[in-house]
Amino acid sequence: MLTEQFPIPWPLVELLRSAQRVAVLTGAGVSAESGVPTFREAQTGLWSNYRPEELATPQAFLHNPRLVWEWYAWRRNLVLKAEPNPAHLALVELEQRFPHFTLITQNVDNLHQRAGSGKRFPVIELHGNILRTKCFEENREIASWQETGETPPRCPHCGGMLRPDVVWFNEPLPEQALQAAWEAAQNCQVFLSIGTSGIVQPAASLPYRALDAGAAVVEINPDETPLTRSATFVLSGPAGQALPALLSALTP
Repeated sequence: MLTEQFPIPWPLVELLRSAQRVAVLTGAGVSAESGVPTFREAQTGLWSNYRPEELATPQAFLHNPRLVWEWYAWRRNLVLKAEPNPAHLALVELEQRFPHFTLITQNVDNLHQRAGSGKRFPVIELHGNILRTKCFEENREIASWQETGETPPRCPHCGGMLRPDVVWFNEPLPEQALQAAWEAAQNCQVFLSIGTSGIVQPAASLPYRALDAGAAVVEINPDETPLTRSATFVLSGPAGQALPALLSALTP
């Protein structure tokens, strides 16, 4: 079946029209279409002197907490200037179409929620959320604190340093989120892998878990990835084009 903008295979349309359980994994490519720089893209200004891997670790934070806090403040401002794109909006519509729908994201920018996702089923954030803050010592989310001019600010409960609520290198993923993602991949009938490189583990294993459980896997990505040859369907192109076209094709 052809839409005006993007070719959608008819067997995929039929499969989705009959599906009851759908899971989706999104990666940095979806956010990049909103102008959010991918994590490893070259930094600008002051940050051009640093590699992201040098700033996104617990060790880096302990060594220079002010530097790490300010880098994340810079990234947070970039995120807040971005707007959800057609891919985000199409996923909001897709959530309404299935009895069971799970959106799993590797992105930390909250754009899925700003677009309207998560109203029926919670969005699973594998790598946290840059708009949230937590205590470095107690690992609990902190909604507000007293501004004293200190950078980073201090936890109002224990006095420990506050940090962004994102997963750093050398840290495990949130156990509850990861377990929910595994279960969604295991139990879905269709799994969509969208805008992700298929390299970062353990998220990269989710489509294969779905395949092993008998699900059809749909890859949406402008570039070939390690998943491409194993996917049931491949839509080669930007998510902002492919997802609206898929949504249109599903509409009788």
